[in-house]
Amino acid sequence: MASVGVASAGQYNYDVVRKFTILALIWGAVGMLVGVIIASELAWPVINMDLPWITFGRLRPVHTGAVIFGFGGCALFATSYYVVQRTCGVRLLSDGMASFTFWGYQLCIVLAALGDVLGFSQGREYAEMEWPTDLLIAVVWVTYAIVFIGTVFKRKQPHIYVANWFYMAFILAVALLHIFNNLAVPVSLTKSYPVFSGAQDAMVQWWYGHNAVGFFLTAAFLGMMYYFVPKQAGRPIYSYRLSIVHFWALIFMYMWAGPHHLHWTALPDWVSTMGATFSIMLLMPSWGGMINGIMTMSGAWDKLRTDPILRFLIVSLSFYGMSTFEGPMMSLKDVNALSHYTDWTVGHVHSGALGFVAMLTFGSLYHLVPKLWDTGKMYSTKLITVHFWLATIGTLLYITAMWISGIMQGLMWRAYDDFGNLQYSFAETVAAMHPYFAMRALGGVFFLTGMVLMVYNVFMTIGQAKSAPASGNLAANAA
Repeated sequence: MASVGVASAGQYNYDVVRKFTILALIWGAVGMLVGVIIASELAWPVINMDLPWITFGRLRPVHTGAVIFGFGGCALFATSYYVVQRTCGVRLLSDGMASFTFWGYQLCIVLAALGDVLGFSQGREYAEMEWPTDLLIAVVWVTYAIVFIGTVFKRKQPHIYVANWFYMAFILAVALLHIFNNLAVPVSLTKSYPVFSGAQDAMVQWWYGHNAVGFFLTAAFLGMMYYFVPKQAGRPIYSYRLSIVHFWALIFMYMWAGPHHLHWTALPDWVSTMGATFSIMLLMPSWGGMINGIMTMSGAWDKLRTDPILRFLIVSLSFYGMSTFEGPMMSLKDVNALSHYTDWTVGHVHSGALGFVAMLTFGSLYHLVPKLWDTGKMYSTKLITVHFWLATIGTLLYITAMWISGIMQGLMWRAYDDFGNLQYSFAETVAAMHPYFAMRALGGVFFLTGMVLMVYNVFMTIGQAKSAPASGNLAANAA
C-alpha cells in the first residue's frame, strides 16, 4: 500500500510518534526484565528474599502492565498516530491533545506499577489499578479517541484504509471495556469495591479480560500488520476484500468469546457454551487475516533471505495463525477440562504475546525508526538478525516448556489410583514442573537479551541522526 502523497517535513506530527516509540522500547525492556525475574522466582523462590514488594503476586501485574500497556500500548499509540497521518494525508487533529495522551499515558503506567508494588489492587486481571488511576486512563483514552477519529474525519482522501478501521475498533472497544469493567464504589483513595458481585463479576471480568486480548492485543496489532507488512514487503495487500471481511467478522465475534474462561464454574452452562461457539467461529476470520498477511509476500519471498525486518513480520503472522488455532481448541469444554488453571494456558497466551504481538511490534518499529529520524536505515542490520533469532528461540523455549508443563500438570491432577484416590498431591505436581519453570526463565532471558539489543540498535540509530542527518526531509523518506 502506497502512502498518500509526499508532504513537506512539517506537515505531519512525528514528534509525538518519536516519543511513544522510545517509551515503547523502554517499557518493553523493563517489563521483560520483570518477567524474567518473576519466572525465576517461580523456579527459585528464594530470589524474592521474603520482601513483600518483589514477591510474585505483586510483580506479576507489574510485568503484564509494563509489557501489555507500556510496550504494546506505546507502540500502538506511535504506529496509529503515524499510520493515520500517512494514510489520510493530514496532520493529527491537535498537537496539544496528542501530547497530553503521551504524558497522561506514561503517568498511568507509572501509577499502575507503583500501586501493584505497594499492594493497592482491585485483583482484576489486566485491570489491577484502583479508581483514581482508572479515571485518569479514561480521560487519556477519550482524548486519544478524539485525536484519532478527528484526524480520520478531516482526511484528504475519500477512502479509509483498513488499518485505520482496526485502530478505531480497538480504541472504541477498549474505552467501553475499561469503563464497564471498572465500575466501582470508592471507599478511600486507594480502595474501592466493584458494583458487580459473584458470577456476574466474574463474567464482566472475563468479558473485559478476553476482549483486552481481542481488541488491545489482536485487533490493534492487526491494524499495525495491515500497514507495515505491505510497506516492508513493497507489495500491495494480497486481498483488500478479504481484509474487510476479516475486520467485520473479527469485530463481531470477539465480543462474545469471553465466557470460555469460565467453563466448569458457577457461570450458567449456556453462557459458557456460547463463548466456546464464538471462539470456534473466530478461527475463520483469524486465519483469513493470517493468510492475507502472508500471501502479501507473493512475488517477494526472496526478500526473506536478506531482510530480517520482514522475517519478524512474517514469523509473527505464523505465530498468530498457531495461537488462534490453539485458542479455539482450548475453548472446547473437554479440552478445557484438562487445560484450565494449568501452564498450558500460560504457554498459549505467550505464543500470541511473544510470537505474534512482540515480534510484529519489533518488525514495525525497525521499519519506522529510520523514517522518524531520517537515517535511511537502522544502525546495524546484523543486530536485527541476532535479535530475530534470540526472540524466536526464546519464544519457542518458553511456550514449549509451558505446553509440556501444563499438559503434565493437568494429567497429574486428574490421575487416580486403584482405590479411586488422587494419585498425586499438589506439591508433587509443583515439583514435577520445576525443570520447565527453569526452561521458561531461560527462554525469557533469550527474549530479554534481544530486546536489549534492539534498544541499543535504536539509540545508536538516533545518534546517527543527530551527528550526520541523512539527506532529504522526513516526509520524502517516509513516502
